Formats: sequence, structure tokens, C-alpha cells
Amino acid sequence: MKWKNRRRSSHVEDRRGQRLSSGRRGPNMAGVILPLLMRASGRTKLMLIGAALVAMFVFNISPQSMLGVVGGGSGQPTTTQVSSAPNDEMAAFLSTMKADNEDVWTAIFQQNGKHFQPSQLVIYNDKTVMPGGVADARMGPFYMPANQTVYIDPNFFNEMKERFGAPGDFAQAYVMAHEIGHHVQHQLGLTDRVHQQRGKVSQEEYNRLSVRLELQADYLAGVFAHHAEQQFEFLETGDIDEAINCAQAIGDDTLQRQAGQKVMPDSFTHGTAQQRARWFMKGFQAGNLAEGDTFSLPYHEL
Repeated sequence: MKWKNRRRSSHVEDRRGQRLSSGRRGPNMAGVILPLLMRASGRTKLMLIGAALVAMFVFNISPQSMLGVVGGGSGQPTTTQVSSAPNDEMAAFLSTMKADNEDVWTAIFQQNGKHFQPSQLVIYNDKTVMPGGVADARMGPFYMPANQTVYIDPNFFNEMKERFGAPGDFAQAYVMAHEIGHHVQHQLGLTDRVHQQRGKVSQEEYNRLSVRLELQADYLAGVFAHHAEQQFEFLETGDIDEAINCAQAIGDDTLQRQAGQKVMPDSFTHGTAQQRARWFMKGFQAGNLAEGDTFSLPYHEL
């Protein structure tokens, strides 16, 4: 993949080298979480609850940690600079990929009569502060609608290579483009429509809405690759295969099998390996927003 000697985004904050500290010690978990929920707006409240549930049941992370309550403490977590963030090739790569996404989506939005507002990118190691609590590297890369920010711990890319068998710089670019795809969805109002259904539909139906949202983000990652190739001619032999391999490696069915679990489609939140690869390729081949409507198709046709 050809990525060097291009513009780097200014919407990037490198927090590597910062150490996360808990707040002062205080009341028990209920005494901390309940005031947070009482003060939060409706959407933020749902996000706090959802993040805690995902942390507890999917990633085996304590809700206290997700809400910034480390070791029983209360108050906001803080960061302390313990060393300079490394100005290395990974930072250059991520900043360049961020800029590529900004350029591509700014142009696409303009073509559709819309204005694209770039997201922020936070690069960190292990844990870092985010709205409502703490970002944990065990969650993998993710997009936070509340502050329109993508969070990435680059160590995830080592895990992709060693644990999931998905190496390559374009596999990493696919991950970035997928998360920026969530930002595109947020700008188009699609994310809120899905999140507003939490509690109004069954958990199974909400999981299906989540799958539709995630597959559309894969499609948007493909759309990005389509236009970025036209603009930058950055693809090399094997790059698309790297993205497809990555998409398949992080499919819900693949991850459940790898964990020694029974494949349970009703619990899927991102889609199968086949679905994720197919929607990425569909976006790459189509290069437009029109063919990426994952919400209008019958679920079994995704």
C-alpha cells in the first residue's frame, strides 16, 4: 500500500505516553453510576448503560472501569504525561489514513449537497479518558458519537496479525475506514435512529439493527477505498485481499468459533465473516452511497 508523502490530518491527538489515574476514593458503584445516569441526557444515558453492558458481558471489563471508577474511586479519571508520545511510523500512517478519509468524504458529501465535518482521532495505549468514562484497549478500535471521535490503540493491529491472522497495512486501513464509516453514519443521522430503538425492541431485534449498521460501515469502508484508489492510486497487489481477510477474521461467527463457543446468530452484532467481506467489496465496486442501504433489505438477504 502506498501511503507515504501525503497530507497528514490535523484532527489527531496522540496520547501514547500518558498514564491514566483514577479519581479519589469514594462511594460504592451504585453511588457513582446512579448520579451519572441522573445527570445524563437521554442519548448519553443509553450510551452509558450500553457501554457498561458491553464491557461486562462481551469484553469482561468491569463497568467501574468503563465509567472511570478504578479501584472503587469516584470523580473523573485523569491523565499524567510520563513520556513523550512516540513520533513513529504508526502515527504517520494513521494520520495519513485519517487525512485520506477526510479528503474522500468531504468530496462525496459535496457531491451530494452536504457538508462533511471531520471526526477526531485519539491514538492511545491501554486506557484513556473519553466522555462518560474510560476507553479500554480490550474493546478494540471504536467510534464515540458523543464527541465524534475514533479511538485506536495501535497494539490492536499486532493482535490482528498474531491472533486473527489478518496482517497488512491495508487491513489496518480498512479498520480505520470502517470506524470513519461510523462517523459518516452519525453525520447522516443513521446512528441515532438505531440507538433510539434500544429498549423499544427486543434484544434480538436490536442486535439485528446493530448488524445492519456495522455492515453498512463495512460498505462505506469499501466506498472510501474505491475513491481513494482513484484519487491517490494507493493500492498494491494483495491489498484488497488483506481487507477481505481482516473482515472475515473479525466476523461474529469467526470470533465465536475462535473462542470455542457455539455460533449463535441471534447474538451477532457485526455480521458474519461472509457478510462483512461481501459488503466491503460491494462498496469498493459501487463507490456510491446509494447501494449501501442495509436497512431496507430483508435481514436474511444481507
